[in-house]
Amino acid sequence: MVLRRLASTAATSASKFSLAPTIKQLLERPPTADHVTTVSGWIKSIRKQKNVSFAVITDGSSAKGLQAVLLKGKDDEFLRKLTNGAAVRLTGQLVTSPGSGQSHELLVDQHGEVAILGECDSEAYPIQKKDLTPEYLREHVHLRARTAQIAAMVRVRDSLSRQIDKWFASQGFCYANTPIITGNDAEGAGEAFRLAQVDTQHPAAAPTGAPLPPSEFFSRPAFLTVSHQLHLEALATAISRVYTLSPCFRAERSLTGRHLAEFWMLEAEWAFPQNGVHGVCDLTEALLKDVVGGIIGSEDIDVLWKDGDDSRRQILLDAFSHKTPWTKMSYTDAIRELEVAGTSSQFEFTPTWGHSLQSEHEKWLAEKLVCGPVFVTDYPAPLKPFYMRANDDSHTVACFDLLVPHVGELVGGSVREERADVLEKKMGNLAGSEWYLDLRKYGGAPHAGFGMGFERLVSWISGVENIRECTPMPRWAGRMLL
Repeated sequence: MVLRRLASTAATSASKFSLAPTIKQLLERPPTADHVTTVSGWIKSIRKQKNVSFAVITDGSSAKGLQAVLLKGKDDEFLRKLTNGAAVRLTGQLVTSPGSGQSHELLVDQHGEVAILGECDSEAYPIQKKDLTPEYLREHVHLRARTAQIAAMVRVRDSLSRQIDKWFASQGFCYANTPIITGNDAEGAGEAFRLAQVDTQHPAAAPTGAPLPPSEFFSRPAFLTVSHQLHLEALATAISRVYTLSPCFRAERSLTGRHLAEFWMLEAEWAFPQNGVHGVCDLTEALLKDVVGGIIGSEDIDVLWKDGDDSRRQILLDAFSHKTPWTKMSYTDAIRELEVAGTSSQFEFTPTWGHSLQSEHEKWLAEKLVCGPVFVTDYPAPLKPFYMRANDDSHTVACFDLLVPHVGELVGGSVREERADVLEKKMGNLAGSEWYLDLRKYGGAPHAGFGMGFERLVSWISGVENIRECTPMPRWAGRMLL
């Protein structure tokens, strides 16, 4: 009884706690008239006149800041400290704004209060009120979230992840925490980062007779994961529907705007799929339409598309507004279309059956042939990893790549090979694979899954071409500022 009362009291007291409202929360639910309101944030811009100053305050919670009207009452020395980038706390009344562009403004009169929490030298401040190139902002990555574009991108990532969680929950999936340190390379591309223990003590300083540390901390080579798929597969044999949105790492030397050394992947695995690879495509399409459709018209998306290509954005909007299913075509049909188009010699690389699709081929299929998203299915087996289910033709596997305009490959997935004997032949003598075969030998069931680059999704829906601007603090070959 006592424990129940304590638990009830704790729950009640916890529910009453609340941080001060953000600017977004204030504007969504303005307080009643004559209510004293306190706002904390940073000065985004300020215009000073003889008897009044107008400052736009932002706390990063929304695309729009809050205009503060500061009536005369402070000395000039104090006003000089109110500069772009300064952190402030303002107390006044939130009133209906007489001007256009905002519904409310904060009126700070002689009864209000202005406190400077952190000064900012306006002359030396790197984030000036002018056009700043992506290259410049990458050099000041610790400050670039103070720009409207990067702040909007961070909020879009947040909105996407929340919508993704909501969608998977509605479909009975369980979110899973999978290892970042692993002993396998799911993709088999040899682009993994190997871990090494840092020696903190010289062997000569160790106590006499103390054993030397092992050369491998885990007694075997360890790597940063390139994919969470294999671990999700293990969980799917027990939980049946699992997913994760987690960081992945690839030691890829490419310096294009489509690759990062550290990135986030949305990956899902589920048992007992229906309708083969087309069923996996249908689930992927439903996920994207529901998730992206919920934020495609948000203010943050508008900010990111502010200087974008209107025709390109319309293609994006069409993909999510039309009820018709996205196009599906086999790899063989895609090659046939590319070969016909290639007669005009518009491709640098000749499309050939049995060879990988190049970026120019993927872009042509999505942007020219289909003018929207397209699922390319059933690739030749030698082009894909061992875990994809072999088709009855013995030449192709039950897989797909989702190609989208101006990005290329966004999602890759497949039906997984559940037949132990077939899988064992495909794996050969792959080291450390016994556990993976056990999943098939002990109650193995048909299952499927996919992986989607989160930054590429942000790039597609925001019109930001370089994915270095689709993550807060990018890492790529040769660059890691923080």
